[in-house]
Amino acid sequence: MSDAAQPTAAEVRAAAEAVKTALDRHLAAVERRSGEDDPAVYEAFNQLAAAAEAYDELLYDRYDEVTPFEIPGADDTLPPYTGPEEPSALSVLIRRDYAVAEPQRLMAQARRIEAADDEAEVGADVAGTVHGALGILFGEFEADEIASRHKEFGLEEGDSTLWVTAADESAEPGEWLEAPFDEVDPQQVVCRFDVSAVFDDEFDDDDDDDEVAELEEDLDADLPDDEEDDGEPERPRADF
Repeated sequence: MSDAAQPTAAEVRAAAEAVKTALDRHLAAVERRSGEDDPAVYEAFNQLAAAAEAYDELLYDRYDEVTPFEIPGADDTLPPYTGPEEPSALSVLIRRDYAVAEPQRLMAQARRIEAADDEAEVGADVAGTVHGALGILFGEFEADEIASRHKEFGLEEGDSTLWVTAADESAEPGEWLEAPFDEVDPQQVVCRFDVSAVFDDEFDDDDDDDEVAELEEDLDADLPDDEEDDGEPERPRADF
């Protein structure tokens, strides 16, 4: 950014004052809240998040410094629940991401399934491609079983999320199948559960480094003098 486009010191100071004002308003809203999902608290939270983000950006542009805290923005939170108090129907929305870590293992598993299928077309090596193998795998096993056996199928876990939404009545059969996630109302979400590697990165990096270092020392101590450890120890992993 050029010097001409940089914010002035006065603008940075004004942004800092805006954070202080928003912080006071948020505390006041919390102190006066009428319930767990008070919309005034939700609005004050978003105002505080916006003020903090604006201050952080100006501080960085002007002084090349950042704040020591991070407040999630409005897009990272759910609005207050406004659905039925006694839902008679619900929808469970699940997304799980995987990386194809071992394509050969994936295709080998698919070939075993294909070979055991009496109705498989003779000579059609569908399992010979990654996309074909995935089709066979997900056609044979339930999604939950694949999640529990993903390493066996050459897959590596990525992020996942589960949303539970409420409704007054069940949808008509076939009504939402063409676009299952397009009409989700965030205010109907009863709860959500997220699993992401970013949580490990934020909280476990230092601990993992220490544990790996200790593990490497123990392995080196156990090795005979004429042997070398050519492999890396498996990094401890927290399960959610």
